[in-house]
Amino acid sequence: MPSNFFKQSSRQAPQRSLFRACGLDDADFAKPFIGICNSYTDLIPGHQHLQEFGRILKDEIRLAGGVPFEFNTIGICDGIAMGHGGMRYSLPSRELIADSVESMAMAHRLDGLVCLPNCDKIVPGMIMGALRVNIPTVFVSGGPMLAGRMSNGDIVDLVNVFEAVARYEKGTLSQSALTELENCACPGPGSCAGLFTANSMNCLLEALGLALPYNGTHLAVSEERRDLLVQAGSCILTLVNENLKPRDIVNQTALDNAFALDMAMGGSSNTVLHLLAIAKEAGVEYSLKRINKIARRVPHWTKISPSSHWHMEDVGRAGGVPAILRQLIDEGHVDGSAITVTGKTLAGNVVEADVLDSEIIRSPANPHAMHGGLAVMFGNLAPEGAVVKTAAISPEMMQHSGPARIFNSEESAQEAILTEKIHSGDVVIIRYEGPKGGPGMREMLSPTSALMGMELGESVALITDGRFSGGTRGACIGHVAPEAAVGGPIALIEEGDIIDIDIENGSIDVRLSDMELEKRGRVWVPRQIHIDSPWLRRYAQAAGSAASGATLTDHFHLKTKGDKT
Repeated sequence: MPSNFFKQSSRQAPQRSLFRACGLDDADFAKPFIGICNSYTDLIPGHQHLQEFGRILKDEIRLAGGVPFEFNTIGICDGIAMGHGGMRYSLPSRELIADSVESMAMAHRLDGLVCLPNCDKIVPGMIMGALRVNIPTVFVSGGPMLAGRMSNGDIVDLVNVFEAVARYEKGTLSQSALTELENCACPGPGSCAGLFTANSMNCLLEALGLALPYNGTHLAVSEERRDLLVQAGSCILTLVNENLKPRDIVNQTALDNAFALDMAMGGSSNTVLHLLAIAKEAGVEYSLKRINKIARRVPHWTKISPSSHWHMEDVGRAGGVPAILRQLIDEGHVDGSAITVTGKTLAGNVVEADVLDSEIIRSPANPHAMHGGLAVMFGNLAPEGAVVKTAAISPEMMQHSGPARIFNSEESAQEAILTEKIHSGDVVIIRYEGPKGGPGMREMLSPTSALMGMELGESVALITDGRFSGGTRGACIGHVAPEAAVGGPIALIEEGDIIDIDIENGSIDVRLSDMELEKRGRVWVPRQIHIDSPWLRRYAQAAGSAASGATLTDHFHLKTKGDKT
């Protein structure tokens, strides 16, 4: 165990003295040191209850024979950061969280980790950090929020509020109706109630093998969620004793399984970005084309908000992620022999799970679509790829051609949409919002919700080198790579150029010849982006392509004796 460094020599008496100041006694130095990586903060509804969860975990780890040490990471609420400059910090926070996990675990030589994330970047950030340090780790997320209930009985969530803003601006929704939505949509603790990025990642943790069954669907306020904490307290000690580590679990098979679940559920497009980053930390080569192969063979079985009126509580009632995974295993879409933190195989985890409502979790004979709920697109507009959530697109928009409406920022596009300057048939292009160009690759729930609220969702497409909230619906194509800031083709489009989108066949093109694109590229001048923040400047310099997960590139090279470079 890594902590044995502190326990076996008189030379480590100073370190033991500091541990004793934290309350340890002689008996504790014979036990594993378990870190509880908690993302509790009062600023995020998905995390406001995690302080209590940390206390429960500490008690359970002590009962199981370990010594718990709780520490915190930062967390950003994407809903609160949405639509202003604060969103530039969201994706970069993933890297800070991964660095924090690595720093705390390595500096204090922890023997194991229990990670308590819940929302958006916090989940993948903790996974990335756990893979780096590669000590036994189990994840228990904070759980999904209940959907909101309106006085008329309507079931609502945060996306309804975002879309209602545009309806209010247009004059089709009253102030009192908007206020009631605001007051009802988010009724308490938990990650927002639909299959947005947070809940998508919390479900995928089960398929990756890093979390206990039902991690994705047991509600934040339920006793079942607290039971997961009890199980995790003993699970982590078993993992430490057996020395089962994250890189033993997260391999190409586990990633294939996660993407297969993603396709069956129609998760957030951000999962592509995060699973690619996780693959990199696991040392697994994983391409966008491999994702498309999975999408073509795995049917789409669930439609959950923003794709329908169902929410995570409904998925839980219908059998949860285990029921979907069992169906995927039975149909040959998922490898049930994959190892998991429970000590059982993935198939062993779900052997008793059943689909309890076939309207919510469709049967193999009655899918929503024969192909998965996400797709990667390629073409002369996105040579390295782009990502779209097919699960949330109306049939009318699966193929679309129209004139480009060019905007060099989210704000300018949002203003044009809300002031009715975008018309049926247009293709809105929002560029210079990629990892480098933003910087930070902002989510764009505000303009995509505005299109819906202005009743343009079934006649206007939106394309960006930025990304979307899991709450986005409509023909919204993001992660366009190469991004505009590095001179990708999206930077060369001009107002009125005709864009051809064929989502069924995975193509996205501008009607320009290679010669014309090359001509424009020769005269293209990089856009000067002023960045006040030193952190965001560093991020912009090191951020990689969305096509490889937008992870930070490492340019450091240590010269050694005889090194002539």
